[in-house]
Amino acid sequence: MAGQTGASHAAGQVLTPRQTLYVGVTLFSMFFGAGNLILPPLLGVQAGSEALPALAGFLLTGVGLPVLGIVAVALAGTVRELADRVHPLFSRIFVAAVYLAIGPCLAIPRTSSTAFEMLEPLLPAGVSVEAARLAFSVAFFAVAYLLAMHPGKLTRLLGKITGPALIALIVAVVGASIVAYLGGDVAPTPAPSAPYDSAAAVQGFLTGYQTMDLLASLTFGLVIATNINALGVTEPGSVMRAVCVAGAIAGALLIAVYGGLCLVGAELAVPLAGATNGAVVITASATLHFGGVGTVVVAAIFLLACLNVCTGLISCCGTYFAEELPRVPYRAWALGFAVVSCVISNFGLDTILAFSVPLLNALYPVAICLVIMGMLHRACDRAPLVWRWVVGLVAVVSVVCSVRDAFFPGVHIWFDALPLAGWGMAWVTPALLGALVGVCASLAKRKRAA
Repeated sequence: MAGQTGASHAAGQVLTPRQTLYVGVTLFSMFFGAGNLILPPLLGVQAGSEALPALAGFLLTGVGLPVLGIVAVALAGTVRELADRVHPLFSRIFVAAVYLAIGPCLAIPRTSSTAFEMLEPLLPAGVSVEAARLAFSVAFFAVAYLLAMHPGKLTRLLGKITGPALIALIVAVVGASIVAYLGGDVAPTPAPSAPYDSAAAVQGFLTGYQTMDLLASLTFGLVIATNINALGVTEPGSVMRAVCVAGAIAGALLIAVYGGLCLVGAELAVPLAGATNGAVVITASATLHFGGVGTVVVAAIFLLACLNVCTGLISCCGTYFAEELPRVPYRAWALGFAVVSCVISNFGLDTILAFSVPLLNALYPVAICLVIMGMLHRACDRAPLVWRWVVGLVAVVSVVCSVRDAFFPGVHIWFDALPLAGWGMAWVTPALLGALVGVCASLAKRKRAA
């Protein structure tokens, strides 16, 4: 009977409720890595009394835009087809930059650094932190590389262990914080500290860049659509509806997780004032509520979760570049990414997070514009030059500002005079101007052709 029901749903090009939930949870699992855990608790500590508006801004870039990214890519077919609307050369460069950002430049090194931050409190007294970090990173990436050579079975096994365990940990830590709040055992929430002491919602929006989920979503859309096809739904309209529902499910789960972790940080805003990364916050919360056992459990789960994510990213990035440049085999790409990531990870989590800001500030505005135009692709395709003008102007502004912030902080440039530049969003006005110029240029070109 159940089989007949499933068949009838497939024949009607509709997923069953169970299949829909499965796809939604799959998408959530693809987004949710150990790195996502370290940002909301720190936001809760630093934002203090402004935690709610800061969290709202964070959710917009950390949840809303990634879900839209999934839909936009599903509408276009692939991220390359979406970016090709600007120019094929731009498409190759941008997609490669996305893979490098979610790979060896930021996300892969962050997995090792995050895992080590959780293990550091367990180191014996007198042990050199730098030496321990080096030894740990070498062993971590050696194991990750070996797993990436045979990712299928081992990665699924790790996912079955770390996924439920990580969710259980979050529920336990968040639940303990809620109990503490209800029991009145939490100190009054302090005033916000930098960077949330001014325009907290905007700062939360910019902090959401560091999840890198919008960039990741550009590579996830095709995967989710393929999974839906494998479940028997192939009609484009039905696939799109299924993608949207899956995105809503994943988004709801992410909102719940991020909100709970922000509460964990808010609980410790007074004792952890001055904290610089969320790994310290989660460790402190687990130790506070569960003692030394909590610290050990957190470290073990994060180690497995980070290793799982690292393996997947090495495999994903290695596969992409091996297809783009087939003269270099997959094994060589994977080894290169592991070695480079190992070196970067030894700079420490704080340094990696600080470095990530200018790089993501360069990529994210372009990705946001591509996603928005992808959602409005029918209108934009009627004025095709809009794609080039919007993305071109936004790319120039965001890259120049990011280079200045990274290498020449404090130096005044002309783009600082643009509206919203003080909030780190100087690219908004050029995007609007590019849309206007693109429409006018497309109309003029059409008239000349006629």
